[in-house]
Amino acid sequence: MSDLSGLYQELILDHSKRRVGDGALDAPHASHHELNPTCGDEITLGIRLDDSGSTVEALGWEGDGCSISMASASALTELVVGSDTEHVRELIDGFRAMLRSQGAGEPDEDLLGDAIAFHGVSKYVMRVKCAMLSWVALEACLLEATASASTPSQEA
Repeated sequence: MSDLSGLYQELILDHSKRRVGDGALDAPHASHHELNPTCGDEITLGIRLDDSGSTVEALGWEGDGCSISMASASALTELVVGSDTEHVRELIDGFRAMLRSQGAGEPDEDLLGDAIAFHGVSKYVMRVKCAMLSWVALEACLLEATASASTPSQEA
């Protein structure tokens, strides 16, 4: 095992143990539940946007699953909180592309930060869904939250 591969494994294990963002979010603008029926991993993720609806102000999640799915949610939280929604969409697209690479190429470390540690997961088809679980939930939350933020409120 290369030194870099070992470092990535340690990073995933660390995130699975300390779980940044673990816990339900009070008053989320959107929340979404995802289940991986193949292995039973599940997560409910919620986000809150700032007043302009353009920045992720807070993110919280509750889940149960393997170390890869829980670590992925933790790494996602560190990357997303405080980021504008367009950047978050780029992160989701970049992470998805990395996991579809089957281990080929070099992912964009500047974009993905600690989430680059999951590049090795892309070689294991059954584990890709584990790593993507929280990212798919985030994508659904982002769609819901930005749609409701752009919908004018009805006044009586």
